[in-house]
Amino acid sequence: MQKRQQNGDIMIKRFANRIIAKGCAVILAAVTVGTTAFAGISLSGTKDFTGISGLNIVYGAPAGTSTTSSVDENGWPVAPEVESGSAILIDADTGAILYDKDSHAISYPASTTKILTGLLTIENCGMDEIVTFSKEAANSVTWEDAQLGSKTGEEMTVEQVMYGMLLHSANEMAYALAEHVSGSLSAFAEMMNERAKELGALNTHFTNASGLHDLNHYTTAYDMAMIARGCYNNPKFVDIDSTYTTYTIPPTNKTTTARTFKHRHLMLKGRQYEYEYCKGGKTGFTDEAGCTLVTFAEKDDMRLICVCFKSETNQRFIDTRNLFDWGFANFKKITTSGGDLSSLLTSDSYYDSRVFNQYNLDLNLNAATLTLPKDMSVGDVKIDLDNNYNPTSNNGIYTAKLNFTAKNNVVGMAALRISTPADLAASSNLPYLTESSSKAPSARKCIVINLWYLIIGILVILLIYYISSSIKESIRRKRRRARARRRKLRM
Repeated sequence: MQKRQQNGDIMIKRFANRIIAKGCAVILAAVTVGTTAFAGISLSGTKDFTGISGLNIVYGAPAGTSTTSSVDENGWPVAPEVESGSAILIDADTGAILYDKDSHAISYPASTTKILTGLLTIENCGMDEIVTFSKEAANSVTWEDAQLGSKTGEEMTVEQVMYGMLLHSANEMAYALAEHVSGSLSAFAEMMNERAKELGALNTHFTNASGLHDLNHYTTAYDMAMIARGCYNNPKFVDIDSTYTTYTIPPTNKTTTARTFKHRHLMLKGRQYEYEYCKGGKTGFTDEAGCTLVTFAEKDDMRLICVCFKSETNQRFIDTRNLFDWGFANFKKITTSGGDLSSLLTSDSYYDSRVFNQYNLDLNLNAATLTLPKDMSVGDVKIDLDNNYNPTSNNGIYTAKLNFTAKNNVVGMAALRISTPADLAASSNLPYLTESSSKAPSARKCIVINLWYLIIGILVILLIYYISSSIKESIRRKRRRARARRRKLRM
């Protein structure tokens, strides 16, 4: 009898061990699923996600009045004094924000508008196509406007008109390109606004292709930097816009006189404010906007973009040079592995977030390029998901917003890219997408299951099952012992 009881106890222990082992396996599997799910995340620093892979973390440094070598109490580089009313300095490759002065203030861009006109033209036309100037385009300028005297019916190639617009800032050239690309100025303005949003310019509205003043034609320094990033990452745009020598449009069907001109940006080679690292940009001016300026610069492996709005004629060039020198001197780009990135994620920052619990999709993790102050590393960075986001789609890639912090400061933002095969991207699998054809995704009623709550629930059920089984087995043993005692008494 005693031996039988011992055998029963051994069986119970073995059963309990199997239950515990299965519970651990469930936990391990769940953690593996969680890790695998993140192992497919691709992140980008910008809201233009087309053709960009990896994680681009956006960093910012506070404005200040010290020299380029000084740092504040938290170790951040202190920027030089900037007199322009609104300014921003970003890394063209990572989208990193290195300097920001009131960059989200609504401003009038003036002729810096033309960089978006140029980008849209390159994206939609061949350079050898023929542009014919309409009466509206030829007569769209006044005597004080930047122009090249184009005539109604005059024919030029797209490339020639592009040079006239980007280098000489000719307004009628911008009008002609708008009509050539989309048929009318109003239709082109709609294209501009759509493309601006794709590039990350969310507080921008354009009404014309040249930047002529209009109360409804506005942007911000931040938005213009996002637009400029798209331009600077287009090789054909840079090829045209970086021209520092003279350019000549030969005689056309309407004139026997050639038109020769140079770039109006005064930081290019041989100009008054020559900056050896300057790769082009665009100037602008209206009475209402003041002087505006977008500039590209490249040194070693750093490509920077500076935007200065609400500035004085010459001060914009001085501010731009000072910010470029400061940026090149104080920041660096580093490449990190997927392992480095995943180490930034914790239960608080990702695994307990809405994104992890709602998007059960096929994902991919890439290495990352980060822009950091020279004395900092990835170890100084923390990552948080912003739950106040509206998922957006760009060619089937769904994005959510990430915030990055260092030393308790919000130092930037990026976007969580969730790439999925077409069969997994069906609206039925995406709780935040409707089945309508609307471009703006809307919330779908859904049940959200937290992975860790599920694991805990399974463990509780296993524990209850184990305790229940143990109690039942104990009761059975007592009954068997009682029956055995009764049999002995009868004997």
